Amino acid sequence: MESKNVVFSGGGGGGLDNEGFVGEEPSCEKTINSTPAETNPTDEEEDAPDRQTWSSPLEFLLSCIAMSVGIGNFYRFPYVAYTNGGGAFLIPYLIVLFFIGKPIYFLELALGQFCSFGQVKVWEAVPIMRGVGYGSTLASFCVVSYYVSVMALTVFYFFASFQKNLPWTVCDPEWNVDCADNSTSYAEIYFEKTVLQILPDISSGIGTPTWELTLCYLFSWLAVFFSIIKGVASSGKVAYFTAIYPYIVLIVLLITGATKEGASDGMWYFIKPQWDKILEAKVWYSAVSQCFFSLSTGFGPIIMYASYNPFRHNVYRDAMIVSLIDTGTSLLAGFTVFSILGNLAHETGAKIENVAKSGPGLVFVSYADAIGKFDQVPQLFSTLFFLMLFSLGVGSAVSWQMAVITVICDQFPKLKKLHVTMATCGACFLLGLIYVTPGGQQVLTLVDNFSGNFVIYILATLEVMAISWVYGLSNIVTDFEFMLGQKIGIYWKFCWGFFVPVFLFLILIYSLVTMETVEYNGVPLPGRAIAAGWVLASCCLIFVPIFAFIEIFKNSNEKLTLLEKVKSSLTASSLWGPKSPKERALWENYVIENKSKSKKGSCFKRKK
Repeated sequence: MESKNVVFSGGGGGGLDNEGFVGEEPSCEKTINSTPAETNPTDEEEDAPDRQTWSSPLEFLLSCIAMSVGIGNFYRFPYVAYTNGGGAFLIPYLIVLFFIGKPIYFLELALGQFCSFGQVKVWEAVPIMRGVGYGSTLASFCVVSYYVSVMALTVFYFFASFQKNLPWTVCDPEWNVDCADNSTSYAEIYFEKTVLQILPDISSGIGTPTWELTLCYLFSWLAVFFSIIKGVASSGKVAYFTAIYPYIVLIVLLITGATKEGASDGMWYFIKPQWDKILEAKVWYSAVSQCFFSLSTGFGPIIMYASYNPFRHNVYRDAMIVSLIDTGTSLLAGFTVFSILGNLAHETGAKIENVAKSGPGLVFVSYADAIGKFDQVPQLFSTLFFLMLFSLGVGSAVSWQMAVITVICDQFPKLKKLHVTMATCGACFLLGLIYVTPGGQQVLTLVDNFSGNFVIYILATLEVMAISWVYGLSNIVTDFEFMLGQKIGIYWKFCWGFFVPVFLFLILIYSLVTMETVEYNGVPLPGRAIAAGWVLASCCLIFVPIFAFIEIFKNSNEKLTLLEKVKSSLTASSLWGPKSPKERALWENYVIENKSKSKKGSCFKRKK
């Protein structure tokens, strides 16, 4: 068989040219320095894994972009930025992105691709930490259920935009308010009374689901379901729209907004630096929160997406591209939002800080109000805008839901993926009906705080510590160098081995010390609701000690002491490694050769 050398060069660019998409995984000779230029089809079939693969590298890249660039980039980043120092916030944010966001993103992509497993089975590397995978899966399940409810709001506004007059620009007698009172905008009243039918207090209950939002919620879940009905084969095709269309609309809206009066004041307000805030710990905490929320690190979808890659795909390149695009999109969204808000402030005579709402209110109140004041075809801009938000939501929701499905299918491979997809989407829909009740926004705030932020900090910290300090930095670097065909630089080693775990641990301590009462619209949530939030967080975290206990005591060898069983559960299992038998043989040879060169003892420990 004809072969050619693979050079494990230091630093820089690409991996192997033959990336082997659609199951065309490159076959290898069982010597460390050779891969075949041509393969025998029969050999490929024998060596091909059962796991589905992406149809093309572009679909994988676009899916990662659609996953990371979500609705939060549009409403969360602009608000977090201007409330935490404006342009000055970009300094801690970019530092956090460079030393935490990118390293974790690359680590998770490489982990998933190396072993071709989802976020639970990837812990064959450190079996005692398997609970981290289950905890992140439950967190993803919780987050996707409320995230789709936000998509339902975009559907509601999308269809409302087809009316002759945008309904949030005129006073509705059913609101029972003084229409001459300008202290509260019609857009805000419409959002609270017509769309959410919000309850000011949930102490006495959250009410029943509203039929309008329930239909929008069902529509959103159907969109997610049909996007993933054939796994990555269908979600990859959807990504062409969900990853590209939003940028077309963003650019159109930015050009439109930038040409209006007051736009420059709005954009300057967005980036105006408040240098004194850089030294505040809260600003750095906000930078880490935004980075995690934006890139979707710690939840599991990144590992899941990469697990459907061919083993030799250049995932290093994709990690760089996605992290840069995600940051660029956040900035683009910030300029787009504040150019329009600047015009709104100019038209109403109000200050920009008074028209810029926090959270979803930024897009469903402030931005909707601004679009409603456009002189020409506001309905067109409104439909384009809310369709863009919906497409952003689909891209992210698909990734979270597929992460849950992949875990179940990995654990129970005999189950049909279609049945698992139907069951999980149906369960999420039923549980998520709580978010389309009059008290749903308060519940959403609670779940987001405890399962979307607090829990993920802990799980991400444990993830990086376990991989770098338990499995071993030298081991994981050796694995990735073999897979990518290039050396892992000192920057990655420093971040994985020291900076990320230490910094995340400090941030975790800070978040616990400074934790404040959860509020919605300035009103503290009831004590019972806070207690329920802690129960939810505990349910996600309890998986860690439970599965650690199971892993330690499932060893039936009575000759082993407790300490020996603990050590055994800290050692990579026989399932860890490349899924392809030929790649696995080549990997084991590479590890042995690497060991003999280093002369520092074995860098590869695996249960027999």
